[in-house]
Amino acid sequence: MSDYSQANSLSQSVFLTSNKVNSTATDAEESKHLAITTAQAGEDRKAGDIILLDVAEVSYLADYFVMMTGYSRVQVRAIAQAIEDKVQQEWKRSPLRTEGKSEGTWVLQDYGDVLIHIMMPTEREFYNLEAFWGHAKRIEFPAADGDGRIT
Repeated sequence: MSDYSQANSLSQSVFLTSNKVNSTATDAEESKHLAITTAQAGEDRKAGDIILLDVAEVSYLADYFVMMTGYSRVQVRAIAQAIEDKVQQEWKRSPLRTEGKSEGTWVLQDYGDVLIHIMMPTEREFYNLEAFWGHAKRIEFPAADGDGRIT
């Protein structure tokens, strides 16, 4: 078997293990806390208009979508890196896939149960994902105070 086939089948098996079919209440709570962690990492890097959506009931793609705005390509990349770093530090997880980081206008990070969209204002306005997923439940996330503590 070639290296490509082995790597491809490995990535497929990783993807299949993240399927929501066997999720439990504990998994749902963990997914919610992971989504909140990513939102807080974005907030730490001054991301704007952060929205968390519980899409578990309306989508098979993930349990949560996190959307936020970066105001420059550099900031979009910095937000994406901050999310990766914080999730690795607190959850010992890396994204299954990351797309768009080199362009820096729309970065998609896929953690299986949580999808993060970091977009420039033009892309965010044009694609309007909030409206597309408007029937999903919005989740409030706690803001961190000046010392980084959750309030």
